[in-house]
Amino acid sequence: MPRDKTQSHERIIEAAKKEFMQYGFTDTSLRRIATEAGIQVGGLYKHFSSKEEMFASLVDPAIEGLLDCFHEIEDDYFDEIGKVTLESIWEDKMETVRFMEYIYDHFDEFKLIVCRSQGTKYENFTHDIAILEEEVTIRYMSTLKKSGLAVSEIDEKEFHLLVTSSVEAIFQTVIHDFTKDEAMHYAHTLEKFYLPAWKALFGL
Repeated sequence: MPRDKTQSHERIIEAAKKEFMQYGFTDTSLRRIATEAGIQVGGLYKHFSSKEEMFASLVDPAIEGLLDCFHEIEDDYFDEIGKVTLESIWEDKMETVRFMEYIYDHFDEFKLIVCRSQGTKYENFTHDIAILEEEVTIRYMSTLKKSGLAVSEIDEKEFHLLVTSSVEAIFQTVIHDFTKDEAMHYAHTLEKFYLPAWKALFGL
């Protein structure tokens, strides 16, 4: 009879998540994962080609969901170009709150990404998100300028550091194990803190 791999696959996933959470990617042992899952080490390779692929299977869906959230917010902004006024540009779309809500709906996955991913392609995750945020914001401000709004010139090096700090600030809740209630309160605080700064920076 063909073997049903579903239950063993689920055991491997559970064991891998536990192992990565405790030891981080670099110090994770495939042997310990196999023992926890109740199979031989060789059996892991029937499910995953490598430790990297195993880690990716745990975090990739959460990252894809966060990027979907990011692009939904991006679309909200760009869809308003042509109708936007100085008063409405900064109408709060609550992006930090929306991001935080999503992150805390997938807390374990983001704990792995932010705190346990050294040695993987994910170890610079927050920097990569900051670069994406930086590129989209510059493109948005450039489009606003072309539409006739007076947008102040910015120092791109300074802007990079400011965006990086704002993105890092969001994920500090994961690093410091905030509860969801604490994190959501902090998200609202970040909105209040950064919004006046962005207004001043772009002169809008």
